Amino acid sequence: MEIRQYLVSPFMQNCLVLRDGGQTLVVDPGEVTPELRAAVADDNVVMVFNTHCHIDHAGGNAEMVRLTKAPLVCHRLDLPLLQGLSQQGAMFGVHCEPSPMPDRFVEEGDVIRIGGTELKVLFTPGHAPGHVSLLGPGFLIGGDCLFAGSIGRTDLPGGDYATLMDSIERKYMTLPDDTVVYSGHGPVTTIGEERRTNPFLAGRV
Repeated sequence: MEIRQYLVSPFMQNCLVLRDGGQTLVVDPGEVTPELRAAVADDNVVMVFNTHCHIDHAGGNAEMVRLTKAPLVCHRLDLPLLQGLSQQGAMFGVHCEPSPMPDRFVEEGDVIRIGGTELKVLFTPGHAPGHVSLLGPGFLIGGDCLFAGSIGRTDLPGGDYATLMDSIERKYMTLPDDTVVYSGHGPVTTIGEERRTNPFLAGRV
């Protein structure tokens, strides 16, 4: 499994491109930059996946789906956010093309296959009502739950601090320390590093 990060949008968001066995998964295209467009132009993109539907993660959905013809996937509880992308953009002074409707919704325990790799869907709300993460062999695609030294914000509509911390403690902190975490913003980290040093987890895990 090859995983590459592309920094996109004014929000400095990590769009992830996962490749295995001749198939490609694009996670959280907050914007389709020229670099990202070139990276996937010749790929067999089989899915565009939103961990959640805030503008910085879903703002490029329309262009990415148009480019790849791939199905769009997210969790049902984030549909109101997806349908309100233009309004989200107005809040931050950013133009956003409306997203197409999802072709499929995922739930806790669903499995997404990319080439020979299986990714398990974890329902991890708190930052957004329908936030999900993808657990692969030795790595976690974490969206905006857990960052290097921080956690996702909970002051946006639908956010809840207690729910987020419960997601982190029950779904993330039960993973092995060497699990690599690809976050929606900032550098790559590990579960062990955050267990030891993240101030938001001190005394909790």
